[in-house]
Amino acid sequence: MTLPDWTDPLYEAGEMRAVDAWAIDEQGVSSLDLMERAGEGLARLTAEVAIGSGPVRVVVGKGNNGGDGLVVARLLRQDGYEVEVMATGDLSELSGDPAANLERLPGPPPGPFEPDRLAGASAIVDAMLGTGFEGEPRDPVAGAIAAINDAGAPVVACDVPSGVNASTGEVVGDAVRATVTGTFHGSKIGLHVAPGAFHSGDVRVVPIGVPRGFPSPDVAGLIAERALALVPPRPREGSKFKSGVVVVAAGSRGLTGAPTMVALAAQRTGAGYVQCAVPASAEQALELRLLEAMTRGLPEDEGAHTQQGADVVAEMAERAGAVVLGPGIGKGEGAKAFAHAVARAVDKPLVIDADGLNAFAGSIETLRERPGPTVLTPHAGELGRLLERESSEVEDHRLAAAREAAARSGCVVLLKGDDTIVAAPEGPEVISPGATPALATAGTGDVLAGIIGALLSKGLDPLEGTAAAVLAHARAGFAAAERVGGADHVVAGDVIDSIPAGMRI
Repeated sequence: MTLPDWTDPLYEAGEMRAVDAWAIDEQGVSSLDLMERAGEGLARLTAEVAIGSGPVRVVVGKGNNGGDGLVVARLLRQDGYEVEVMATGDLSELSGDPAANLERLPGPPPGPFEPDRLAGASAIVDAMLGTGFEGEPRDPVAGAIAAINDAGAPVVACDVPSGVNASTGEVVGDAVRATVTGTFHGSKIGLHVAPGAFHSGDVRVVPIGVPRGFPSPDVAGLIAERALALVPPRPREGSKFKSGVVVVAAGSRGLTGAPTMVALAAQRTGAGYVQCAVPASAEQALELRLLEAMTRGLPEDEGAHTQQGADVVAEMAERAGAVVLGPGIGKGEGAKAFAHAVARAVDKPLVIDADGLNAFAGSIETLRERPGPTVLTPHAGELGRLLERESSEVEDHRLAAAREAAARSGCVVLLKGDDTIVAAPEGPEVISPGATPALATAGTGDVLAGIIGALLSKGLDPLEGTAAAVLAHARAGFAAAERVGGADHVVAGDVIDSIPAGMRI
């Protein structure tokens, strides 16, 4: 597996160990030199965030992270800072490079960790647990994590905040909440996946002198702005049909806002022709709202879709590049039958969102039988229903849940959040570089579905189109917040209007 070139690679812990081993064993780089450069970078970050005239407190563990922290303490003392080093274990057990850096440390030797000693610190360096950590921290480290979080001083995390799983972002128990994380050579997956992402603060990559030609990661990457360059412009010699045709199979009586926003978002993203397939009694409401889209009334049962409408959607989809299914169809049995029938009948790329996802709760394996590619766009609650587990379990294991859903369904799965994860059935996973609270408002999920539909209709493959849509959606949220005067004031319509700004490169 190779990461797409429109991603910035992220490392699992094992992949980073392979880089270290390659540099040391095959390229002859001194491990002590790698540790020295790591400490130099952390020392610079610590000086940058320190506030006031109090001492810097460096909290070290017994592994290589502790050795990095000892380098920080030495360099800051040499630069004139008052530095106190506290250890969460017996440093007489150190060996190798950490032991060498303990011997190099000038001034007072490290003392045992004491929570009260954190008071008045200008900065705290967390150098306790590293990228190899998994599980729940135990005392005395657990107690030190709590004390650091309560201290109120800027915190610099060494490579990864103690308590965060570097490969998954999972946090069992508690983890340090860093102001800035100095991560070595390349960023780690867990620094960008919730809940780890919320503990990492500002993530800065610290070069440590690994030579060129190092082993590249291939599991996950951050979606880079380069993904937007994949979107083709409207051709001069084209027509509305060559610009992308999207069919929106959605809505029901009383739930016409969702298909409206999907359609408007698809149009603003650049789709040349959008058709909305809604229950007949809801058609007039959409005609009044959508001046540039076509509408078609489908067979209904008291304002809701029925299975019979799927054949009409399949007919409409014959000239389409993508179909968006689900927003506003409701949760009744008729809506469920409609969703399953559309999934079977349509052979074009299909985006399943909102109520369409609920129709496949506990039966996502059936989507493997679809005649075309599929993108699922759940939030944690919807993914929990698809996988038949609590949403809290999804939130605790976001990367694993997205991977499982993609593998079981054979679909590209987009798990929504500030860290939105897009997982392909056989990998890789691509992750949003971060969004904005402006998107935490009703209707923005419909906007995202419309953007994805438009990009798929333009010929992007499901992973490319979904990833580019995630980035455009996030950037549109930022642009909308700036335009209206703050994230708290954004509504979904503002995000639609800001899609062009979100896609600009």
